[in-house]
Amino acid sequence: MKKAIIYGVTGQDGSYLSELLLSKEYTVYGITRRSSVNNTSRITHSLNKNNFNLVQGDVTDTSSIYRLLNEVQPDEVYNLAAQSHVGTSFEQPQLTWNVTGQGCLNILEVIRSMANRPRFYQASSSEMFGDQFSTAPNLSLNEDHYPKQDPYQDEQTTFNPQSPYAIAKLAAHHATTLYRNSYDLFACGGILFNHESERRGERFVTRKISRYVADLHWATQRGRSIPKLKLGNLTSKRDWGHAQDYVEAMWMMLQHDKPMDFVIATGKTHSVEDYLKEAFKCINIIEYMNYVEVDEDLKRPSEVPYLRGIAKKAKRRLNWIPKIQFNELVSKMVQNDLQNTDRRKEDNKSPE
Repeated sequence: MKKAIIYGVTGQDGSYLSELLLSKEYTVYGITRRSSVNNTSRITHSLNKNNFNLVQGDVTDTSSIYRLLNEVQPDEVYNLAAQSHVGTSFEQPQLTWNVTGQGCLNILEVIRSMANRPRFYQASSSEMFGDQFSTAPNLSLNEDHYPKQDPYQDEQTTFNPQSPYAIAKLAAHHATTLYRNSYDLFACGGILFNHESERRGERFVTRKISRYVADLHWATQRGRSIPKLKLGNLTSKRDWGHAQDYVEAMWMMLQHDKPMDFVIATGKTHSVEDYLKEAFKCINIIEYMNYVEVDEDLKRPSEVPYLRGIAKKAKRRLNWIPKIQFNELVSKMVQNDLQNTDRRKEDNKSPE
């Protein structure tokens, strides 16, 4: 039976990855930071499994990494730990660096020192590509300042990070490549484009929208009203997939015969407004902008307007293709929040 360590197990990706590995009969060690708040809601389904172990640890503490990896002697280590909110990285750049950048290097150093080295997966990000427009002077734009040629990013695209989060991710990505080439580690970087799910954190724009749509539906059914939904840039375009598909790609990378980096994406791009339109359609509202207010304060100091990935390499070498399409992704998120809103509102009722 294989053993795997997942740093960041309580996050969206960690919860899906733990499910996948458990289904493949791995013994899983899920690492979570010590906290006064119970943050295991996404992994409650795994906690009662005999081959799942929840362990306290921290990627910023090299000594705890060393003790754990040498005690467990895992076959695979997945580093999903990060301060993963781009907006927050502008407010807390040092924390973002310590966890998202330095944390990866700490794990790599421990693996390098081991006699039996586990395979290593680093969760890289499409945010590393950043603003591709300024690095492509010959790219012609339309009147909305989007490229006419519909460009894409792959493993050969130049990086141009535009946030403290992206800079930290890029440092971790380069460290993974360096340790693979210099110390012969089986280390892979998965450059994952935006991937959402019903378990997405509520600070992310997709979940913010799906949660609002569910609250609006609940209120409307009872003849009530709620304040407008405040959002930042509605024209930003992203390549959105479902996290369940993307964690399968993580696992596939570590089963491959050679360590290498892969872009994981759907190849299709949608704007924030596209997501809005699709989400409101789930509750039969066409005039969605009547419920939305653009708040300039929510726009980032440095914005990435357009990202679209091409996962040809992953399809060719891993036989990976995304299964859940954009419309289904949005529907799943809204339907989940509709169900949870009913339960949440019932739980919050004052006793008579």
